[in-house]
Amino acid sequence: MFKFYQMKYIFQILDKMRCLRKRSTVSFLGVLVVFLLFMNVFIEDSYVLEGDKQLIRETSTHQLNSERYVHTFKDLSNFSGTINVTYRYLAATPLQRKRYLTIGLSSVKRKKGNYLLETIKSIFEQSSYEELKEISVVVHLADFNSSWRDAMVQDITQKFAHHIIAGRLMVIHAPEEYYPVLDGLKRNYNDPEDRVRFRSKQNVDYAFLLNFCANTSDYYVMLEDDVRCSRNFLTAIKKVIASLEGTYWVTLEFSKLGYIGKLYHSHDLPRLAHFLLMFYQEMPCDWLLTHFRGLLAQKNVIRFKPSLFQHMGYYSSYKGTENKLKDDDFEEESFDIPDNPPASLYTNMNVFENYEASKAYSSVDEYFWGKPPSTGDTFVIVFENPIKIKKIKVNTGTEDRQNDILHHGALDVGEKLIFSKQIRQCETYLRLGEFKNGNFEMSDVNQKIPFDIHCMRICVTKTQKEWLIIRSISIWTS
Repeated sequence: MFKFYQMKYIFQILDKMRCLRKRSTVSFLGVLVVFLLFMNVFIEDSYVLEGDKQLIRETSTHQLNSERYVHTFKDLSNFSGTINVTYRYLAATPLQRKRYLTIGLSSVKRKKGNYLLETIKSIFEQSSYEELKEISVVVHLADFNSSWRDAMVQDITQKFAHHIIAGRLMVIHAPEEYYPVLDGLKRNYNDPEDRVRFRSKQNVDYAFLLNFCANTSDYYVMLEDDVRCSRNFLTAIKKVIASLEGTYWVTLEFSKLGYIGKLYHSHDLPRLAHFLLMFYQEMPCDWLLTHFRGLLAQKNVIRFKPSLFQHMGYYSSYKGTENKLKDDDFEEESFDIPDNPPASLYTNMNVFENYEASKAYSSVDEYFWGKPPSTGDTFVIVFENPIKIKKIKVNTGTEDRQNDILHHGALDVGEKLIFSKQIRQCETYLRLGEFKNGNFEMSDVNQKIPFDIHCMRICVTKTQKEWLIIRSISIWTS
């Protein structure tokens, strides 16, 4: 009998302890929610206390499933199925709503240099407060070295705690168990084995990142982890997307380098992820992207100029080799986007192959290229309707052909369109100015010209022995 009452007393104590734990847990969760909301409104990166940063790391480091990984790579690369990966959340708070744009970064440990923190900083610093509400940044720490990952997570949470709490920044990792065998792969293009391993793993890194981001936003842009952004790049992207409404596109390019600034509809991300997994060992990722675009019937590259993202890394993530590639179309201040109203282009210059005049005026990553021009040669733009021009900018030559510029030339604007059998042009022209170092730029044109402009003409004022590249013609209307 004594034992019975003794056991009953013990159970009563345990029941009280259980209730106490429940009340304590509820109180703690309530305090935590209020704390996070308070932090989200008032916190700034430079004022986050070390204890708060530790809380972020402890509460956001999370693995969705502790079960053994039973999926094989064959299952993952089945194009008809979903890619079922158990991601580890290294730093994140739940995403409350779908955003307009997700920016994806994949990063591994480099032998020399580390640019990831500067890249993340550039994304946030070059965005306005209103733009920050519409973006999310997902960083895939894809290196298998856990010590490096832990160190990077610590650095990221210390520097960007506010953005993590606000749900703008997530750091994830796809475990090594989900990767295929990366040794003994085909040596296409006679690449050394370590190069084949590096580029093959990179394809899988990107595939897992794309798969994760498929439902986080309406659009997705891929960056590399050593990139600088132009100011208000999101506003520029939105304007370009709006201008292409009603047209078919798979990929828009906002940089001509590597896997930088490539934009997709989010609904295409699962297909692209599968595609990279299927052909992960065949070729580098930027080559595969070209095939993906072509297979989905986008014939031409659609590249926005000026570029919104610039490669800033000096050392490559592969072996730490030097990589000094720069995008010569990048502009730090790209908010002022050209309008380029509908127009027809004509020239009497000797055009080289298929580098026709229209390519200087479009968003396609191509240009006009002509054989050495002579005095009196012209390049004419005829607008569909008369316009008021606020600003004009013309660039000639390229980074690798810096001497193929217009050495001696001028720019005219015209009115009173006339028609002939061969070409449409204006009856009268007014000279705006001369080219300097192969370029022409003028603002407030509408304040200097008394008429609506129907034509614009580039004139060669002196014969040159060098060929001529007109890289871009940009027009802003008032």
